[in-house]
Amino acid sequence: MNESSDFKQNANSNAQVEKPTVTRENLVEFIADIFERKGSDSYLGESVTMSQHMLQGAFQAEKNGADDEVVAAALLHDIGHYTSEFPADMVGAAQDNYHEEAGARLLEPFFSPRVVSCVRYHVPAKRYLCVIDPAYYDDLSDASKQTLALQGGLMSPQEVQEFAAIPYLEDIMQVRRWDDLAKDPLQKTPPFSYYQPILKRLVEAGNA
Repeated sequence: MNESSDFKQNANSNAQVEKPTVTRENLVEFIADIFERKGSDSYLGESVTMSQHMLQGAFQAEKNGADDEVVAAALLHDIGHYTSEFPADMVGAAQDNYHEEAGARLLEPFFSPRVVSCVRYHVPAKRYLCVIDPAYYDDLSDASKQTLALQGGLMSPQEVQEFAAIPYLEDIMQVRRWDDLAKDPLQKTPPFSYYQPILKRLVEAGNA
């Protein structure tokens, strides 16, 4: 039996059973199992599922020539919605309603700061882009416009100045734009298994 099957058995057994420890060796299989079991969940009022949305983000990144780190960030940018699937010691104080920070904390022990930053700041990037590019707001989906207010609304001039100085800004904004495009129910993408070798290479390289 492979590791992904082991995870699935544990997840489907008694809810009181302790979640498996997530390590560098099994992280990718652990995430693959989440995609398999939970990927059909609806995505925040959009016409795609969670797995469709995340896979389309990666597909957009790869189609536009992004390197492995940015493709991985586009794939995993919303992994923070699944904090309940991870052991408590990995989640800490992170909460699902701040999924960008939750996702960043989950990935930080395993991926580079560039990948983690793209995940951590993909929500603030929407607030930032709405200020620096007025046309950007008009292209947002209705659901994304509604969540903008819950996420803090438009950035203040001081917030814009501070955000513009963070590392990996261009990568973060690209991931954000691909996030916005990844909502097409008819878009065909490779399955999660296609991206597993990329994730494994990045995890093996570590978080330096």
